[in-house]
Amino acid sequence: MSASRWPRVAASGLLLSWGTSAVLAHHSYTRFDMNRTVTLQGTIKEYQWTNPHVWIQMVVKEASGAQTEWSIESDSPNMLSRRGWSRHSVKAGDAAVAVIHPTKIKSDNSGALESLSVNGERVGDAKPQADADPEAAP
Repeated sequence: MSASRWPRVAASGLLLSWGTSAVLAHHSYTRFDMNRTVTLQGTIKEYQWTNPHVWIQMVVKEASGAQTEWSIESDSPNMLSRRGWSRHSVKAGDAAVAVIHPTKIKSDNSGALESLSVNGERVGDAKPQADADPEAAP
């Protein structure tokens, strides 16, 4: 390799490694306590069918009467559509029960979606089956 190409090759390698770590960090569930679940019962405030992740804003009435808004993260629209979801599965005002994995930060009202029922009906599968082959055709 010529001396003039070395800096460009090194810079390219460095940029690629930064991009890879950002992608891997983005798809990490380390901020969620995956060993714990919390069941929330409330009303859907907003349903965001957007990439890279679907988000659900849910208002939960606490025992004290106070209302708390939760931000619930799920998979991409593409992944959820394969499991029976659509952009019309949930709408603002729906009564809902969500089972989530909360964040490890106790004061943070957010979590990763495990399952969701809207108006008494389960919505598709929020989480893929552990033993399912993601490449297998339905």
